[in-house]
Amino acid sequence: MPAYEKGDFVKVEFPGEAGGLSEWMWIRVQSCDDAQRLVLGILDSIPLQSHGQGVRLGTKLAVSYDNVRDHKKPSDFDKS
Repeated sequence: MPAYEKGDFVKVEFPGEAGGLSEWMWIRVQSCDDAQRLVLGILDSIPLQSHGQGVRLGTKLAVSYDNVRDHKKPSDFDKS
């Protein structure tokens, strides 16, 4: 089982509406519920498509572990 920690980033697939193309976006992890297999976090990407009312940069989300496609530590983004 993955170990997601506060401050980590997970990439999640958001299905397109009416069978359209999926969109991949990053969520900054706030906490996890291992029993329910949920990542609780804040959307850290700007959606290019509509994914329902209120889904925008900074939206608080709960996402199933099954929808996580990538996992990175904050240091993975530092290219200095």
